[in-house]
Amino acid sequence: MSRRSVRTVSIALVACLAVATACSSQGGAQEEEKNSGGGGTNTAAGPRLKMAMVTHAPAGDTFFDIIRKGADAAAANDNVEYTYSNDGDPTRQATLIENAVNSKPDALLVSVPAPTALRASIQKAVAAGIPVIGFNAGREAYQDWGAIMYFGQDEGIAGNAAGVRLKEESAGKVLCVIQAQGQSQLEARCNGVKAGFGGEVENINVNGTDLTSVRSTLESKLRQDPAITHVITLGAPFALTALQAKQASNSKATIVTFDTNSELVGKIESGDIAWAVDQQPYLQGYMSVDAAAFYIRNGNVLGGGKEVLTGPAFIDKSNIAAVSKYAKAGTR
Repeated sequence: MSRRSVRTVSIALVACLAVATACSSQGGAQEEEKNSGGGGTNTAAGPRLKMAMVTHAPAGDTFFDIIRKGADAAAANDNVEYTYSNDGDPTRQATLIENAVNSKPDALLVSVPAPTALRASIQKAVAAGIPVIGFNAGREAYQDWGAIMYFGQDEGIAGNAAGVRLKEESAGKVLCVIQAQGQSQLEARCNGVKAGFGGEVENINVNGTDLTSVRSTLESKLRQDPAITHVITLGAPFALTALQAKQASNSKATIVTFDTNSELVGKIESGDIAWAVDQQPYLQGYMSVDAAAFYIRNGNVLGGGKEVLTGPAFIDKSNIAAVSKYAKAGTR
């Protein structure tokens, strides 16, 4: 898939969604907070609905802050109140899902990076007649684990697009940084990069919960292997950490990434980071709440049985001026 094709698909998707509705180092909610969000006020939308959102976000994840802003906006428009809980450990996330099901919400909204570990908990919602909406992670088998709709990015397509771009930019050796070993969506990204690039791609696993450790690992790797021309990370905080490692090691490697936050967008503006693959997390949060409300109130299902893709799109020097104002507002 060419860059032009990816951008065209993304623009078309946003246009369609606009008609239909009119992977983090600082911020984010911690699992134990279980904050309620998006207290709905638009009574014209229908009776108040109660939903539960459970994600695999680690504590302090700015990417999921953007998802939650989208969910908050939809909740206000749709007269929805939702609770939010999160844990990056699949076993603990499964417990959170069971707790959410026991609260008898009108809908369960869930990201599923480990379908095998979470399926049994999600099936309890299905058995209780609670509609399940998937987003962000778990696309490969979302109907198998119980979701009726899914909003997110095909990580293989996104990774392939990134790999093709690296090839077009004449990259040499690419280092793909995986911050949470075993998460299917992250591994799919690196596999896609390798397929699209067709050259040498080395995966490196780091401990994404410890950015000091990530920096040390990447700094050591860049010192040891000057053949690395590009580092691609799978989340904005890790790109920012890779930039620090590059500077400390005097590496000439170009830093690129999946996903954004406001600080990352600023680094694209300055040229310190070349580009980012954007999966539009705001849409993932918004559409999860919005689609659930439509399903409950009117029986609507988006996607015709297929997932609704929110990405990929590229953010780079060519469009950063248009994107940055939204990123600074916390919606891109």
